[in-house]
Amino acid sequence: MRILILLLALFATPVAACGIDSDCEVPGGTYRIYVPDGGADGAIFFAHGYGGSAAGTMRNDRLRALAGRLGVALVALASAGKDWALPNAPEHGNDPPRDEIAYVAAVKADVVAQFGLDPDRMLLAGFSAGGMLTWNVICQGGDLFAAFVPMSGTFWKEPPQSCDTDAAVTHYHGTADTVVPIGGRAIGSSRQGDMGEVLAFYVRDRALTPAGPVDAPDGLSCQRWDGKEGTYLEYCTHPGGHRFSADWIERVWTRDMK
Repeated sequence: MRILILLLALFATPVAACGIDSDCEVPGGTYRIYVPDGGADGAIFFAHGYGGSAAGTMRNDRLRALAGRLGVALVALASAGKDWALPNAPEHGNDPPRDEIAYVAAVKADVVAQFGLDPDRMLLAGFSAGGMLTWNVICQGGDLFAAFVPMSGTFWKEPPQSCDTDAAVTHYHGTADTVVPIGGRAIGSSRQGDMGEVLAFYVRDRALTPAGPVDAPDGLSCQRWDGKEGTYLEYCTHPGGHRFSADWIERVWTRDMK
């Protein structure tokens, strides 16, 4: 019997480490990660939309290809339920709601410790509800990332009273978006925020100044306000609906993460 046990241990298949197809566990939740074969110099964190998952992010071939092309890790965040627990959001079914800022900070600490990634070369992007999460991290944990790319999502109901940190922010939104309209819309007992109010709040709160014309690829119209020490807010619109492009994230990474 002892010999049989030793043989089974010798030939047993090792348990796969967390990664693309299996969850990495941190306090408060899980995440998944893709590291290109040649290694990674930094990471793009991505927050999915309502009802999405980390597994769904990993199935996005364009995001995976982007990470491989840039030589960075793709870190897929995961909501605790169907949605992120955000201030003023409609009932999300989590009781008590998860501290999303603490969760994101825990994921960052874990990828640094477990995968040896550079903590100063990390960007957070999010789409739709994930864009809403991104805006909340901007104002409550802006020092966690070197740049932020919220897409088609902002605060629920209204902006917060203030943002605690300066950040480099590039927001993308479709002028024909009917799921999360630029002007906002009522959802249940709350409403999606008005991007005009958010822009005015952030420019005023961070004492940003207009920076003039912004070069942008075809299909994008962008304006920018600058702050201290290279921080800024850039707002780009496109004529489409509720969508995002990996190219938009790449545009920010190649410009800002040198």
